[in-house]
Amino acid sequence: MKTLAIRLEEDQHAQLTMLAQLSETTVTDAIRQAIDQWIEQTGSNPKLQERAQAVLEEIEHDAATRRNALASLIKSEQPTLALAPAEPDADPKGSKPSPTRAPRSKGGEPATS
Repeated sequence: MKTLAIRLEEDQHAQLTMLAQLSETTVTDAIRQAIDQWIEQTGSNPKLQERAQAVLEEIEHDAATRRNALASLIKSEQPTLALAPAEPDADPKGSKPSPTRAPRSKGGEPATS
């Protein structure tokens, strides 16, 4: 939940407080009800709906542009060498070294037995 501070004229605050008391509610609840009503009325305005749709399309376009830019950066950083197809008898978990490659130690040097 967010906190919102608003400034009211003294007369407006006095009227709000009195109406809230007469309605057996709190000033906070009266303000929330007014905001809910305003959101419902304003949100159903056709012109506002059109603007919201245009903003949504712009957001989606911008997101697609950024996504494509990142994807092209990722692709450009990938090695350009084609990977050799896996050998048919290779262990699918990769725990056994391929017979055509020498096992390597952690430092990248050939392992010694």
